[in-house]
Amino acid sequence: MLIVVLDSATPAITAALAEVTETDVRVLAQRVTVDARAHGELLAPAVNAVLQEAGAKPRDLTAVVAGVGPGPFTGLRVGLVTAAALADTLHVPAYGVGTLDALGWATRQRTLVATDARRKEVYWAVYENGAPITPPGVGKPAELHLPDGVRAAVGDGALRYQDVLSIKVEGVKVEDEPRFPPAQGFVALAAQRVRDKAPSEPLTPLYLRRPDAVEPSSRKSAAALPRSRPAAGGGA
Repeated sequence: MLIVVLDSATPAITAALAEVTETDVRVLAQRVTVDARAHGELLAPAVNAVLQEAGAKPRDLTAVVAGVGPGPFTGLRVGLVTAAALADTLHVPAYGVGTLDALGWATRQRTLVATDARRKEVYWAVYENGAPITPPGVGKPAELHLPDGVRAAVGDGALRYQDVLSIKVEGVKVEDEPRFPPAQGFVALAAQRVRDKAPSEPLTPLYLRRPDAVEPSSRKSAAALPRSRPAAGGGA
């Protein structure tokens, strides 16, 4: 069974084609481009590229897997809208996988997983043996409430703030890789749903906070606006 994987919750724009069998998963082709400002321009061409590289057609796909965040509003929305449109057009199910979960999938020891949330903050959770032991959160690196026993940290957020984390968590080792969520993690975490031919899921984005741009909380009514005065000397 062939599935396409999309994630745009981080600066890494990820598209991959993978094969899921009864006993294994295998990534056949992938494209990862790090550009925090070009999700909308690069994601769809990346999907086409991985299909072409593997010699597959859209009609060959049996499911779409998408990273649901947490992530900044605009980038995350691009990936989820693209994934939902693909699934709807091809009449195949869509499955969501947490972006932090894909990063934490390969962990063994207790590990902080952190991605860049901008505003000098990180999206984060702690994982052990591939499973989360805290819910996802967002906050400043120096103010994270971590459980005891964290010995490693991964992700773009951890690397960006490794000096702060090394002071906050004694003995923590910030790993260079994985910096961004690996396609293999998304595939592995969705594989059983693909095998079971589970019903399609709503791709609900995990934002954790409001978008930077919001509508004004109130608007002046027309009655509150000052009336213009007629020009001096004006007549009927």
